[in-house]
Amino acid sequence: MKNSLIAGAGHYLPERIVTNDELSTLMNTNDAWIVERTGIKERRWFTPGKDTVTSMAKQASEMAIKNAGVKTSEIDFIIFATITPDYFIPGNGVLLQRELGLQGIGALDVRNACSGFVYALSIADQYIKTGMYQNILVVGAEIQSSALDKSDEGRSSAVIFADGAGAVVLQATDEPNRGILSTHLHADGDYAEELYVKDPGSSREVRISEDLIHSGSFNLKMNGNAVFKHAVVRFDEVIREALAAHQLGPENLDLLIPHQANLRISQFVQAKLGLEDEQVFNNIMHYGNTTAATIPVAISEALEQQRISPNDLVCLAAFGSGFSWASALIRW
Repeated sequence: MKNSLIAGAGHYLPERIVTNDELSTLMNTNDAWIVERTGIKERRWFTPGKDTVTSMAKQASEMAIKNAGVKTSEIDFIIFATITPDYFIPGNGVLLQRELGLQGIGALDVRNACSGFVYALSIADQYIKTGMYQNILVVGAEIQSSALDKSDEGRSSAVIFADGAGAVVLQATDEPNRGILSTHLHADGDYAEELYVKDPGSSREVRISEDLIHSGSFNLKMNGNAVFKHAVVRFDEVIREALAAHQLGPENLDLLIPHQANLRISQFVQAKLGLEDEQVFNNIMHYGNTTAATIPVAISEALEQQRISPNDLVCLAAFGSGFSWASALIRW
């Protein structure tokens, strides 16, 4: 059976930097309040007319393909994780396929929000292990800023979410004990409405109406206390699950790359696992929470900063809307 390894990674962040001080001109907040609750100092928002989910994904994908040392024509499948597609239908996978000139290969979209990239990576891993594909482009890209309620009422989520794209090339290898060792996927729909965007929904009499727009149902709604309470438990559980599956413990980890949900959550989980600062990669302070894009962006930056070396044990972990949570354990 083949194993699958991350042969290359890439990322793209919009040029527009939005600081906490700028947000304080839009809503009743300030830098100290945001940093204390989220750890975020600044984030990136897209530029209308320039950035799209597809264009950002293309930039990240081209970087990942180059770093993987393969030709674009060698990509034989695309898995695209996003909850903010450029179109309601079709999904973003085919739009990226078109931009890369890969017409004819399969393209799959994943809508698991913050855990979407790890879910997508798990799917790609299964395809490679069965021998169906050799080089799979796995992408996470989001434009969240256009859906945020930038008033005082929405400030708890408006200060957190942001835009960006990341991608990896997952490649088949015959090397034993290298690449993705295992993935672990979970969900609990009882909490679906604790973090969601209600509309546009197909079960309404009409999908879009003036009343719906004024109701605020198109804006992100988040119960921050519920998300934090569940996230710190599930993150810890799913990381330990991945390690226990291989008779390993937190002390064996070279690097944990958590979904960049909130720096407080990452620090809480780090403390529960007994990890040192150098064992955890965080960049939320610069980019905010880019949902499905956070982990691939972090992988790309960690490789650039030489935080990952050959044979390192790396764990990816995510928690978010659904609620859904997931982990992947990788021997680099």
